[in-house]
Amino acid sequence: MDTLEKIKVLLTSMKHSEKIQLLQWIVSDISDSFPNIESNENICGGEPCIVRTRIPVWILVQARRLGASEADILKCYPSLRSDDLVSAWNYCRSHKNEIYKQIRENEKA
Repeated sequence: MDTLEKIKVLLTSMKHSEKIQLLQWIVSDISDSFPNIESNENICGGEPCIVRTRIPVWILVQARRLGASEADILKCYPSLRSDDLVSAWNYCRSHKNEIYKQIRENEKA
């Protein structure tokens, strides 16, 4: 029996209130996920990047702050898709201090 089948069996034995609590835990767990963003210590020093690329989120955020439109960014980075930019903006909203710190650190270099 795979994991989903086990969960299905468990769900049938749960009270309504327990199902609600479980759903809240699941939503909380996945709400901080950014499917197009990954951090890997072996890529760009662990800075969050767009998957399939080595493009750090901070670079995209900084380009936007400097006035580049999404169309400009997509033109400059042909491997990016528009949903990658949406993920980058969402990631930045949730991790603003981290991203702005990376911008400051890379401006010094």
